[in-house]
Amino acid sequence: MNLTKRFLQAVFAVVFAVSTLVIAAAPASAASYTVKMGADNGMLVFEPNNLEVSAGDTVSWAINKMPPHNVVFDDAKAPDAALAKAMSNTKMMFAAGDTYDVTIPADATPGTYTYFCSPHRGAGMIGKLTIK
Repeated sequence: MNLTKRFLQAVFAVVFAVSTLVIAAAPASAASYTVKMGADNGMLVFEPNNLEVSAGDTVSWAINKMPPHNVVFDDAKAPDAALAKAMSNTKMMFAAGDTYDVTIPADATPGTYTYFCSPHRGAGMIGKLTIK
């Protein structure tokens, strides 16, 4: 009987130690960011125009002022052209509050990805997304 009790205590100790390690090793929570398309003052810019993110984070581009807007990544100059294409939304958005969301994949190639709004690129509506 005493041996069974010790065995059970040892099993519980091992289970406790393993579960503590699993909880401690859990990844940090992913962050969410919003980029305004069109500044509050009406300027044709992304706010913020530079954003640093990590794998698992979600970026939401939201129509704010002066639509239509879209989000097109420059795949020719991107660290990963396929990822740049996958993150692009060439479809125009028109209504205030409309959003386009991208969750950064776990295997994303780190680096700086430049993006723009197609109809307002010439006006300087260009942003940068840096994946750490």
